[in-house]
Amino acid sequence: MNNEASIISRYDKRDPLTLFQRVVLQPALYTAIRSGLIGINAFPLPSVLRFGRTLGRTYGGLGVNRKRVGRAIDRLAVAMPELSEQERADLVMRSYEHLAMLAAELAVLPRYLTEDAWSDYIELGELDRVIRPLLDERPSLLLTAHCGNWEVLGYTMALLGFRMHAVYRPLDLRPADRWLRQTRSRRGLELVDKFGAMHKLPGLLANNESVAFVADQNAGQRGLHVPFLGRLASSYKSIGLMAIQHRARIIVGCAQRQCAQRGNPAGMRYRIEIEDRIDPEDWESQPDPLFYITARYRRAIEQSVRRAPEQYLWMHRIWKSRPRHERLDRPFPSNLRAKLEALPWMTQDELDAIIHRSDLDRAMLKEQGVTELR
Repeated sequence: MNNEASIISRYDKRDPLTLFQRVVLQPALYTAIRSGLIGINAFPLPSVLRFGRTLGRTYGGLGVNRKRVGRAIDRLAVAMPELSEQERADLVMRSYEHLAMLAAELAVLPRYLTEDAWSDYIELGELDRVIRPLLDERPSLLLTAHCGNWEVLGYTMALLGFRMHAVYRPLDLRPADRWLRQTRSRRGLELVDKFGAMHKLPGLLANNESVAFVADQNAGQRGLHVPFLGRLASSYKSIGLMAIQHRARIIVGCAQRQCAQRGNPAGMRYRIEIEDRIDPEDWESQPDPLFYITARYRRAIEQSVRRAPEQYLWMHRIWKSRPRHERLDRPFPSNLRAKLEALPWMTQDELDAIIHRSDLDRAMLKEQGVTELR
């Protein structure tokens, strides 16, 4: 009785639906999910991944999903205009296959990635660029994207003995969220709730800890707009601000599926590649360190995507929020142009293309009477 009273006191008694969902429905759903996971783990890994691949292609080809697929194809037309329409459509279908296989892998990850067996599934690229820095008494920000398998990347680094704190969005199903935290923490990967991360992360960095982000999401209208796949994309300022405040190095990497590239998609084999390492000495001499850091880590993420575009989630609205000048139908700002010109890797052709794309987007927003891209 005391336990029941305690449970009820945590939720609004006047909202029986909420109480029913959290006390009855969620535990029941979690039990069903765990039972399903047990069933999945009973099958050989190749069979599980083949099923996931088939499921992904089936879902991507459903008529009810036509709009989302069409928008993903449109995004590829901007990011990779050199591809034909059929090539872009095929690439989106392969992206759906990868997404479904990724979900299947997450279900079995703790079983296969262990201290004794991880090397059967993971190839380590040129990690010599980051191993020694990660052992130094200095904070690090580890960035990746929704490309390849970001869970494998953090999981493997933790297995190698590097204490990791990964920012994530908690699952709505609370029992499943607790299970996720427990399984990851057993390997040394501590998950940090993204909704309270800005309060916790400064303390971690002050203690020279490593913090990991999936850093390719749209950051909203208050984000910093830098080039990404041929178009200005709203990006998180917080990463650059934390790096500057704590003089933290930034390491951008990706765990990319290798089997798909060898014509054998029904297998779990990943290679971890480091795209870039950004040290404080790199940005401290720049005219705008925050813009430089943000543009450079976005550029490194873009390199990962271009290396394996079939493993990127093109269904995400990566360019949703637009810069102020596009929303207000104003010309490309001269100060933004100057910041882009100051980037060491920026060429005149790339700059012209970014400005031209921004002008097209500005006209599109005005014509459609909207302030965001689909």
